[in-house]
Amino acid sequence: MATARPTLLKLPEVLTELGMSRAAFYRMRTRGHAPRLVKLPNGQIRCRRADLDAWLENNEATQAA
Repeated sequence: MATARPTLLKLPEVLTELGMSRAAFYRMRTRGHAPRLVKLPNGQIRCRRADLDAWLENNEATQAA
């Protein structure tokens, strides 16, 4: 049985889901507050769906506290 590979989102997809600009995202990333990203061998950046979901859940919990 083949296992499903994790879904890798392109940065524009992540930005659309978060509703923020690329500049705002990179400011957040510089401060260490962005979801984990993966750099592919060709230099492109991706975000695993699971990492984005976990980051969103963690930040929702932080805001609610």
